[in-house]
Amino acid sequence: MTTKEARFDFRLDPEVKARIERAAKLTHESTSGFVVHAAAAAADHVLARADVTMMPAEQFDRLYAALDLADEAPNLQNLARHERKYLRQ
Repeated sequence: MTTKEARFDFRLDPEVKARIERAAKLTHESTSGFVVHAAAAAADHVLARADVTMMPAEQFDRLYAALDLADEAPNLQNLARHERKYLRQ
């Protein structure tokens, strides 16, 4: 079993506290355990959504096909003609 040293300290409305305590009791968990599990599950959900880009299959197919199309990129061509200010050594 790992030692738990990190802490959160926050204030909440009495009604919210009562709801959390009631839910914890119904799940046979301590209030702090219930809050930690609920917060961790919410964090996992948010982080999973942040790491994945969802789009319709047709849009993905168009994006993937566009990767094979050459782009003239006139702005990059213009920049490439200028003398470099910094040189790698």
